[in-house]
Amino acid sequence: MRHNVAPSAARAGRALTHSTGTRINTGMQIGLVGDIHGAWDEQDTRFFNTAGYDALLLTGDLPRFVGSLPIARALSALTPPAYMIAGNHDATGLVQLYAEMADHPRLKRVTALGMPERVARLAETLSPITLGAYSRHPLAENLDLVVARPHAMGGDRLYFRDYLSRVHGVTDLDGSRAALCRVIDEAARDIVILAHNGPAGLGETPDAPFGCDFDPARGDFGDVDLAEAITHARATGHRVRAVVAGHMHHLSKDGRVWRRTAAVAHDTLYINAARVPRIENGGARRHHIALDVTENETTAETRWVDADGNIVAREALPVTDDGASPAPVDAL
Repeated sequence: MRHNVAPSAARAGRALTHSTGTRINTGMQIGLVGDIHGAWDEQDTRFFNTAGYDALLLTGDLPRFVGSLPIARALSALTPPAYMIAGNHDATGLVQLYAEMADHPRLKRVTALGMPERVARLAETLSPITLGAYSRHPLAENLDLVVARPHAMGGDRLYFRDYLSRVHGVTDLDGSRAALCRVIDEAARDIVILAHNGPAGLGETPDAPFGCDFDPARGDFGDVDLAEAITHARATGHRVRAVVAGHMHHLSKDGRVWRRTAAVAHDTLYINAARVPRIENGGARRHHIALDVTENETTAETRWVDADGNIVAREALPVTDDGASPAPVDAL
């Protein structure tokens, strides 16, 4: 296998490219939309319906804080095949989010009571978009999408345990890893993984793709179950072509640190798509990422689109100078 990530790729403005020897009979171009948080309108729908993408992947977190259904209704007008994973702000409420963050056992149980119905309503509203969770979806011949644990909030804790137990039979991170591994075992050799939060192992600093910026002492805020499932995929002969996630916004909460948004390791391209807000300059710039998966390479670049649907900027996804991700990724 070979990597086509030149040390000067970011400086030269080229797309981040990773090559493999894997054969995909049909190349795909996939549009990636990170955490929306209310930033979606008719211009976005019109653009993605005419952009020519073979599929769209959405990392979730539709509302500004809570209340996903209005954005879900707007997204349902999308015509390309589209897949979404629910984020921690989807089908949840203010009190429930507080209970999960505070790890309040009784309040977590009470606020989770109506969550299966809320998630079902979200899935119905999104239709024909597929709301995935611990699931596999064919993208092309020899290429499957694997959707990971929904409603992830990062760190080493299983959030929304009551809901995950009731609907997916998952009661801890080991159970989540096992559920993901079962899905991977049934998948095609080549897979793309869609998650809300990314995997552990991509760095511990606030500027790492999934490093904790709001509490740097917590270090790597990636999901351990996802990292272990990726390791399992490789061990069982799968090629993980890309892992697409969000949750950890590109700009830190204090507004001082921009995180690295891409990494390459073990022949896998990792992408954090969570540019928040994704619409800037009063609607003049709208963020998404284009992911190309062909017979022998995986390529990604950031694209900025104006309100008329014109691509006004293309930017390489920033990686470290040697074209590889930080050292901790080797643990994956």
